[in-house]
Amino acid sequence: MTNTQVKLAARPVGNPKDTDFSIEQTAMPTIHEGEVLIKTKYISLDPAMRGWMNDGKSYIKPIQIGEVFRAGTAGQIVESNNLDFAVGDYVTGGWGVQEYGVSAGKDLVKVDTNIAPLTTYLATLGMPGLTAYFGILNTGMPKEGETVVVSGASGAVGSVVGQIAKIKGCKVVGIAGDQEKCDYCVNELGFDACINYKTEDVKKALRIACPEGIDIYFDNVGGEILDIVLGQIRLKARIVICGAISQYNNTEPVKGPSNYLSLLVNRAKMEGIVVFDNAANYGKATVEMARWINEGKLHSKVHIEKGIKNFLPTLMMLFSGKNFGKLVLEVE
Repeated sequence: MTNTQVKLAARPVGNPKDTDFSIEQTAMPTIHEGEVLIKTKYISLDPAMRGWMNDGKSYIKPIQIGEVFRAGTAGQIVESNNLDFAVGDYVTGGWGVQEYGVSAGKDLVKVDTNIAPLTTYLATLGMPGLTAYFGILNTGMPKEGETVVVSGASGAVGSVVGQIAKIKGCKVVGIAGDQEKCDYCVNELGFDACINYKTEDVKKALRIACPEGIDIYFDNVGGEILDIVLGQIRLKARIVICGAISQYNNTEPVKGPSNYLSLLVNRAKMEGIVVFDNAANYGKATVEMARWINEGKLHSKVHIEKGIKNFLPTLMMLFSGKNFGKLVLEVE
């Protein structure tokens, strides 16, 4: 038996292409004392992956050339030399884009597929959900009656942000790039409104949806939409910077917002969120979100593509907007 691995072969300029990756058949890994062998079931596809390919200072070191591509993963233990894990246990971790991974267990989390499907632990109960949870609650600090706007509203992070804001009694307006996605946000997730940025004038639509201005903006896209929102924030507004997916494949340097003086005028705050900073509180957050799921207050949509050799075209769906919900790759 062999182990299929996807490795970074070159640092992309602009959109990643096939030659930036290599798909290799390597020998099956063997485990030592204290280790486990995991069969990968699902691989998480996240916008942050594009930043990990760049060789520059960031919140996490870049993936090295020749290294197995970093990714959140979910799978089942098929061999164990670790007393804390038994064969058959389902776990999540970060052993990367490969069919089998080896771990000493410290980076693994056991999950119960009787409580939720395995994919949910890469979505609402995984890094996207935790990012949304800490970003909106700790950085956004929503108060009942406030107006929250979230871009990338139907995505893995944005959809959870909006639902948590509704749980906290806020008015929620989403921004998405497809009418079906907007309808999903309003009709299934309970958003008060959703703006289709591809067919609507976002500036005008926001003025209609948020006539008193915006208290919290959760930014997943950056670019022009961030500028538009900054022109409509209220006094003491909070801007949560989670991502800038519209800018990740630019070949030119990313430009800052031209409307940044609105932060001064409105005595507003703009702050970045990196989920890893909250690792000590993952357990508490997961318990609360699991309760919301059981109470029917928190819903999610998972978009599954198949085949580890389809990693690159599946990843690129994130940047074209072709995915609908949390994007995962099933390893067949």
